[in-house]
Amino acid sequence: MKEPPRAQSCPASPAGHATRHVIRAGPNIAYRAELDELAQEVPVALEFNGISHATLLATPADLEDLAYGFSFTEGIIRKTSDIYDMDIVETEQGLIIQVTIASACLNELKLRRRSLAGRTGCGLCGIESLDEVRRVLPPVVSLVGGHDPAAIVKAADQLRALQPLHLLTGATHGAGWATNTGEVLFVREDVGRHNALDKLIGHMLRHSLDAADGITVISSRASFEMVQKAAAARMPVLVAVSAPTTYAVAMADELNLLLAGFARGSLFTVYSHPEYLGNKGDHP
Repeated sequence: MKEPPRAQSCPASPAGHATRHVIRAGPNIAYRAELDELAQEVPVALEFNGISHATLLATPADLEDLAYGFSFTEGIIRKTSDIYDMDIVETEQGLIIQVTIASACLNELKLRRRSLAGRTGCGLCGIESLDEVRRVLPPVVSLVGGHDPAAIVKAADQLRALQPLHLLTGATHGAGWATNTGEVLFVREDVGRHNALDKLIGHMLRHSLDAADGITVISSRASFEMVQKAAAARMPVLVAVSAPTTYAVAMADELNLLLAGFARGSLFTVYSHPEYLGNKGDHP
């Protein structure tokens, strides 16, 4: 399979934004009319074999990636071939992604079924019981000393410049995948941090790319569900620009995932499994 284009530069006009007339105002200055760019945020409903499963608030770009990634990280499908067909339908209320999945996956769908009135900042809104919060996942496989701190710094540093929608609007999150040398190859954006990661995972699934041999960087905090999604995709390293939560750290400990936060400049903070870092210098 031919490798898809790499994330080497930002397109001049990325999808997922709209222009609006605004007024710039402030004390002791003359008001002035300007044009501003806003990130689009629309309801996106996912239907599987005609069953309404979840409604997310998302940026209407890379929606096929979103559907594949969401279906996989939620445990609805096991592999890309479990999705037979997909249609995206535009309605007055929003978008509907109609996914046809293998009949063997319908049982998983029923087990994981939610009624999500999705909010941008929360990936768990609408779950009906505590038992639905966590998935049972095997530990991620990683190598002791297998990840170079310089590569992690390089990947985190590249991420912001490879988020064209954020640079244009200031309102989206990004999720990127980098090689073990720190070169970011793929980035996906969305108003929701969970959606951005699902889009990235979906892109890699659709192109048969191995997420297990690299570094995942996100522009947001590392919440529990971000760790769970990364672990589901067998991503061994998750690096966040912001902080993790206690639940995220506990899950990273359990699932054998190197979790880092506050990746800014030449430093980052490791919260889980520092033994997977190489080149430790004078540190114990």
